[in-house]
Amino acid sequence: MAGALLAVVAFVVALGVAAAVVVTALDRLQPDAPLVARCAATLDDTDWTLSPDQAQHAALFAAMAERRHLPARAVTIAIATGMQESKLENIDYGDRDSIGLFQQRPSQGWGTVEEIMDPVYSTGKFYDGLVKVKGYEDLEVTVAAQAVQRSGFPDAYAQHETRARAWASALTGHSPETLTCTLPEPAEPGSPDAAVARLERDFGGLAHEQVPATDDEPASLVVHTGTLGDTPERQAWAVAAWAVATAQVLGTTSVDVADRTWARDSAEWTSTDAPLATGDVRLTFAP
Repeated sequence: MAGALLAVVAFVVALGVAAAVVVTALDRLQPDAPLVARCAATLDDTDWTLSPDQAQHAALFAAMAERRHLPARAVTIAIATGMQESKLENIDYGDRDSIGLFQQRPSQGWGTVEEIMDPVYSTGKFYDGLVKVKGYEDLEVTVAAQAVQRSGFPDAYAQHETRARAWASALTGHSPETLTCTLPEPAEPGSPDAAVARLERDFGGLAHEQVPATDDEPASLVVHTGTLGDTPERQAWAVAAWAVATAQVLGTTSVDVADRTWARDSAEWTSTDAPLATGDVRLTFAP
């Protein structure tokens, strides 16, 4: 009887071991869940997400507002408008002849198709219209947006206000360290030259220094934000947030500002032992 009991116990143990081996083997056969690329701006402990493509367009809105010395409210209005009109994507279709980030219409005098499909041009035209709206800074987002857009759905912009405000606050440097991106490893090396061109496109040019790659360190770009105005700390955080929001397209692996660094592999802001000078931002690129 004891022998039979031992045999049963041994069989159960063996069966358990076999099951564990099968489960382990199946786990190894299953591929890891793909990383979902996303960017987020945090407001009141809530993450308001955008895709990396949407994020780079929001970053353009903020940069162009900075170079025009427009307030963060203008950026909030622009982002909310872009979310409603195109989901912040530079699309070449829409209602009737509407196209681009703001669904501007060539037939209504916004420009040619080629001009409107240029994000810099279309953003500039939106801001040209917005600054003509008297007291837009104090208007409700949907009222200010409608004054520029003349949409058939004038109340629709309001639904995007909180997300737009979170992103505008982060991208204008008023809410430091609140913008992060979770991104896959860069598919190809980053280019400091491309970053300089993008910096000039969005901000209109800022003083900078390119640091070539060495055997031990990848290439980097140090941006001096002092020429934007007289609030270097905020402006540095604005450029840093822009750098994170454009990391996908520029192949940026880390962004340093003050005594903080954003790393692509962790998607977090952490402390650094080598703080940068006030007003400086460093972008490091994939080798």
